[in-house]
Amino acid sequence: MTKKVYPNSSALDGPKRATDRHVSVLTVWKKSLLLNCKGFTVFDAKGNLVFRVDNYVSGNKGEIVLMDATGKPLLTIRRKRLSIGENWLVFDGETTVSPRFSVKKQMNFLNSKSLAQVSTGNKKVAYEIDGTYAQRSCVVYDDKRRCVAEMKRKEAVGGMAFGDDVFRLILQPEIDPVVGMALVISLEQMFGSRRFSS
Repeated sequence: MTKKVYPNSSALDGPKRATDRHVSVLTVWKKSLLLNCKGFTVFDAKGNLVFRVDNYVSGNKGEIVLMDATGKPLLTIRRKRLSIGENWLVFDGETTVSPRFSVKKQMNFLNSKSLAQVSTGNKKVAYEIDGTYAQRSCVVYDDKRRCVAEMKRKEAVGGMAFGDDVFRLILQPEIDPVVGMALVISLEQMFGSRRFSS
C-alpha cells in the first residue's frame, strides 16, 4: 500500500467544532522540491502545492524565505543577532526592514509546556506556542488563550505512520496560513534536528 503525503478530505480527527467549515488543514512535508536543498513542501486538503521553502546549504545563513507555490516570496524569517536566547524576526516578502512579528524561544523553565512566544512590533504577545515540536504535537494560542492552530502527526490510510517529516497544520479562521507556516519554520529552527540554516 502506498502512502500519500498530501491530505485526504477527511483530514480532521476528534470532535467536530462549530467552525469546522472554516478550518484549513495543510500537510507539511519536511522536504524541498529542489535537489541539494533543505526545506518544506506544503499541500492543501486537495493535494495542491500551496507553500514551499527551498534553502541551499551554502545559501544565506540564518535567513529563510517562505514562498507560495510559484516561488513568490511571502515572508523572510531571519534570526535576530545579539539577542539573549533564540529570537526570529518575520518580515514581509524579501524585505528585512520593520519586522511584522518576532518568535522567541521560551526560556522560563517553570513553564515547561511553553515553547515560544510570538510578539508584534509593540512587544505585545500575540501568540503562545505550547507542546513538543519533536513529537509534532503543538498548539498555538492567541492572546485570549483560544486555540488558533495545531500541529499533529499525520497518519496514512490504515494507520501507517509517516514519521516526523510529514505532519498536519490545522488552522482556525483566526490565523493566516502564511503566519502559521512562519511559526512552523521558526519552531524548526529552534527545536528541529536538521535546521535549515545556522
